[in-house]
Amino acid sequence: MDIQHVVVLMLENRSFDCMLGGLYPDNPMFDGLTGSESNIWHKPDGTQEVVPVWNDPNMTLALLTTPTPDTGELYADIALQIAGVGNDPSPMGGFVDNYMRLKPGDAAYDMRAPMHYFTPDQVPALSQLAQAFGVSDRWFCSAPNQTWPNRFFVHTGTANGYVNNSPPRFPYTMETVFGRLSSVGKSWTIYYSDFPQTATLAKLWSEVRHFSHFEEHFAADAARGALPAYSFIEPRYFADEINGTPPNDGHPPHNVAFSQQLIARVYNALRGGPKWSNTLLIVTADEHGGCYDHVVPPAATPPGGQTPDGFAFDRFGVRVPTVIVSPHVPAGSILRAAGSVPFDHTSIIATLRALHGFGPLTARDAAAPSVLDVLDFGQVNNGPESIPVPASPVFISTRASINTSIDASGLQVSLHAVSTALPLPYADIDTHCQYLASTPPIPPLVNPTAAQAKVGVVERFQAFLRRDEIMPAPLLPTTDPAAAGATQGSPQSPS
Repeated sequence: MDIQHVVVLMLENRSFDCMLGGLYPDNPMFDGLTGSESNIWHKPDGTQEVVPVWNDPNMTLALLTTPTPDTGELYADIALQIAGVGNDPSPMGGFVDNYMRLKPGDAAYDMRAPMHYFTPDQVPALSQLAQAFGVSDRWFCSAPNQTWPNRFFVHTGTANGYVNNSPPRFPYTMETVFGRLSSVGKSWTIYYSDFPQTATLAKLWSEVRHFSHFEEHFAADAARGALPAYSFIEPRYFADEINGTPPNDGHPPHNVAFSQQLIARVYNALRGGPKWSNTLLIVTADEHGGCYDHVVPPAATPPGGQTPDGFAFDRFGVRVPTVIVSPHVPAGSILRAAGSVPFDHTSIIATLRALHGFGPLTARDAAAPSVLDVLDFGQVNNGPESIPVPASPVFISTRASINTSIDASGLQVSLHAVSTALPLPYADIDTHCQYLASTPPIPPLVNPTAAQAKVGVVERFQAFLRRDEIMPAPLLPTTDPAAAGATQGSPQSPS
């Protein structure tokens, strides 16, 4: 098999139509936007208004951060978006209604916001890679839920039955694809910028050596041909005011221009490295984040296990923008799985299973198609030597994009919560997990700003990473509750 390195860049909260729906407007084989799609807003006064999809060719900072305020992404929000409401509910007809019900009467909520989409020139890095290699217009997020459940699926093949980020259910002890890779002697690294969401997973708390800072190490590792068998890249979720670097995760209302810069840097590092010919890059988003898409999600194989929130995870979530990049993808490809089961995030697990021969984590990833099946190993398409890092005045207005006084996103609040639950450097992990399982979780912050949500997050993760430095041998576990609270890493209070 020619693929030796799989690299996944998972961004945040954008639908397929939002980012790539305008990629091939005249191609009947591509399931994008026609421009005639719309929702109906059922107003509180009983009247109705048609709200079509829309684009503005004049790019501004406001458009790059649309929708502002953020759209709804809870399980209940997504159910409404998909099913529609009112006297004439229609599939995928509830995006506007849901958005306008988030805070009734708030003038900041523009009914058009969730129906906005970008054209290829406005999201150039993603679009160039889609055209130079391949795009999948049938890649669904794994569940109609928000960030944590969908990111859990890409790492574990399940969300363990939990439909939302909050309330947190620490510890999350699901088996991971990373553990499976280790079991067959394959290397892996999680590249992060500030705080990786993967740190929620208790099975990784003893694997701190596998976390590596993206800015410091990814390009260098690619340049010397030292990338592992599997690289998972997490974007920057918080602004860094000191260094003047904004979030680059693409999560509304974060400026999508900076996610485009991140995509370009990842591709350029891989394309310029000595292992390019043996590399598969998948760029996707964890979930749609309340942005409109016109394709109804199909039924899915339940992963099995508990269902504490009453949902069996028996259907996929909304389509997400996914580009598949490899010398074995012909330029301009539109890639779909061959059978009745479409691609979803567990297709990443299925691809790694096909490459390395380990067994499935759950029934969901056992049923998932592998990306290898759509590669053409008789084809060599090296693609462009590099793609430009977007650098127009709007794209580089970093200071204008660092507004930490805005409301924190649900993801930022949840990352603050998990940072307080990390085991401290001297904690025994098994004892810490027992403590978390028997202790009520620390309540998440209530309506914080982005700056308030960030307080202590990076510092707590950096302390967590020092486990290898200060713990040359594991400590003996204790059953003394007092000792556990003092020395075994009970969660820190929110800052």
